[in-house]
Amino acid sequence: MPHYVEPVFRPPSEARSLIFQVTIGCSRNCCTFCGMYKGKRFAVKPLDEVRAEIAAIPERYRPHVDRVFLADGDALVYPFAGLVAILDALAATFPKLTRVGSYASPHSLTTKTAEELAVLREKRLRILYFGLESGDDDTLAAIDKGYPADRMAELALAARGAGMKLSVTAILGLAGRERSLAHARATAAWVNRVNPEYFSLLTLFHRHNDDFVRALDQCTRRELMLEARELLCHLAPARTILRSNHVSNFLNLAGSYPKDRERLVADVDAALAHAARFPGFLDEVPEYVEEYH
Repeated sequence: MPHYVEPVFRPPSEARSLIFQVTIGCSRNCCTFCGMYKGKRFAVKPLDEVRAEIAAIPERYRPHVDRVFLADGDALVYPFAGLVAILDALAATFPKLTRVGSYASPHSLTTKTAEELAVLREKRLRILYFGLESGDDDTLAAIDKGYPADRMAELALAARGAGMKLSVTAILGLAGRERSLAHARATAAWVNRVNPEYFSLLTLFHRHNDDFVRALDQCTRRELMLEARELLCHLAPARTILRSNHVSNFLNLAGSYPKDRERLVADVDAALAHAARFPGFLDEVPEYVEEYH
């Protein structure tokens, strides 16, 4: 059975997927806002070990596996030949496998050519989860993302050109109060350029990132909702499914662009009007915390 070095994270849409941890931690692990892998030293799991974990899945369970997720933070950084071997082993082991997914950092995308991405896609690596965080270069510099928005767009478009589906995430409140609306507009412009199949919103929260959060002039609930509204108003992708269903969000949004644009903006307006009935609620800073070591 798979051996996990905890904690293990996966996107909400991979809740029913079988997870194999092919890398440990994050290959860069420098983003100041992110506490997901700060307690792990990055490592690439040996190919023979991954193959052994795949082979150890009991025969009676194999026909029930149709999706696999490769962890940890940017499993796409795994050397190409080894990743091909892992995908081949998955296809040979699980007869009903339809899709493999993985997180993909900007750095990991630089390690694969367009031709290699196309090969991986043919071998059922079909969806990449890409943490944009913001389309605003000032915000990206402040969080030490390591890549400007334009370069990340180029990398994301190369993945799309290879046939990969992209699920992109951005973080409400990441820029603080001063750049809140600029962050929203620049993020919308990035999504409009790349046109990912999926676009999800999280809200900045505490998870082993206290130094970053304390140094930020944090947004209130009102400002976060207005930031979301600004982003929704400027979004104009050709076709994107939008979600804000992460546990960090106090406002859940769901719809498809372009058809649901007006309704999504109206949902925010209705939520603002409803919240105004509770004195002080909109003027508070959310304090959702995860303590996972």
